[in-house]
Amino acid sequence: MNQFEVTAEVRQDQGKGASRRLRRAGKVPAIVYGAGKEATSLTLRHSEMLRHLEHEAFYSHILSLKIGDQVEKVVLKDLQRHPAKPIIMHADFMRVSESEKIIMHIPLHFLNETACVGVKQGGGVVSHQMVEIEIRCLPKDLPEFISVDLLNLQLGQIIHLSELTLPAGVEIPALAHGAEHDLPVVTIHKGHGGATAEDETPAEGAA
Repeated sequence: MNQFEVTAEVRQDQGKGASRRLRRAGKVPAIVYGAGKEATSLTLRHSEMLRHLEHEAFYSHILSLKIGDQVEKVVLKDLQRHPAKPIIMHADFMRVSESEKIIMHIPLHFLNETACVGVKQGGGVVSHQMVEIEIRCLPKDLPEFISVDLLNLQLGQIIHLSELTLPAGVEIPALAHGAEHDLPVVTIHKGHGGATAEDETPAEGAA
């Protein structure tokens, strides 16, 4: 399991002007909230955040937020980036409690795409309907990703949310709202221009 520690300082100056000055100094304005405590404005090191964000697990992992001598367990809830430059504009962290379930968006990892029966034998194409899903669990059960094995998926088949294999203690909140929320995750469909068995059968009387 990856371990991430984010170093922060309490931020005193507020407002857009103060945030611009921080960014020019290579820092990121941020906030931490939740767990029944007051929200605290923070300052992060931009270079450190960029290094952390290179790891997919950083987005779906329990992080250690170090503020002076104090360390809090948090998750990254929101990240604002500059629309045209590699600059982090703001970060939101949420404190977590060991006894309270959290809701997070977790990436999907698709396995055996090229070895999939529907692709290898049926000439189909894999179509991802989702690349991440929303889950609910206790912090100790938070997975870094959910694996979706496509090995035995046939041409025309679909994997829905309810068919995903989830780790113990993990649930998908959407499924509690009825069958119409059991959305497709991945499908194997016929490739454009692919020949069918009927197309490949010679016409009667053909030389």
